[in-house]
Amino acid sequence: MAEGEAGQADRTEHLSAEDYAAESMAADMEPWIIFDARKTPRAEFSGWLESNRPSRVSRFGDGEEGQGPVGWIAVRGPLYCEEAGDVDGLQDSWETLLESGRPVSFHTIRELALNHRVLDGKWLMHLDTGFKVDHAWESIARAALDGQIASAKVSPRNPRSDSRHVICVYNQDFTNQEQVMRLDSAIRAAGVKCPLYYKPDVYTYLGIYRNNRWKICPTIYESKFDLESVPRRSHVLDRVSSLEVT
Repeated sequence: MAEGEAGQADRTEHLSAEDYAAESMAADMEPWIIFDARKTPRAEFSGWLESNRPSRVSRFGDGEEGQGPVGWIAVRGPLYCEEAGDVDGLQDSWETLLESGRPVSFHTIRELALNHRVLDGKWLMHLDTGFKVDHAWESIARAALDGQIASAKVSPRNPRSDSRHVICVYNQDFTNQEQVMRLDSAIRAAGVKCPLYYKPDVYTYLGIYRNNRWKICPTIYESKFDLESVPRRSHVLDRVSSLEVT
């Protein structure tokens, strides 16, 4: 699965969408550190997790143990199923759309995604390196191991840019609002309370990041956890319609 916002949440003013897309592609092409619950005994998980804490794994392989470059650290749960759809066809249709001069909006991109079955999406959370990201990642990774989440990944530490990481938690269909909200609930049940932002994978494949030339917001939902409500719950904003999801 491709992804874009590789740990650079706050340095947005001087980078273009093309810059973000290039960084994303570079990370995706590097080796990943993966725990696959479908293939690896559960008893090995705690040791794997301790050895691969995101704050200690260097993006460029200059960590304490001298490992090579790492694109992502990922956990695939027992029900994980990779199904990206027709990405090549999607990108061809995108080029045709751009050449046609038709307006580009969330709705035209959603139509392309449905036509080519490129429907995966992910909740994103950006966290400081150190205890915060390690603790959140452990909670998310264990939820994936237990089958509460299908798959998740986290960016390693990037000493050349900033001190933040991104965790991505995936579901199969960004057009299914109920499914997206269930995933938000699973993340909150794992103990994560920070703001979340939801991005369809189709945006990633088409290079729609921050500062894109169509001025499309690169995420379609925003979730903020309310610590004062009884019971505690998320308030989720649909960023396309600007309406709260109930």
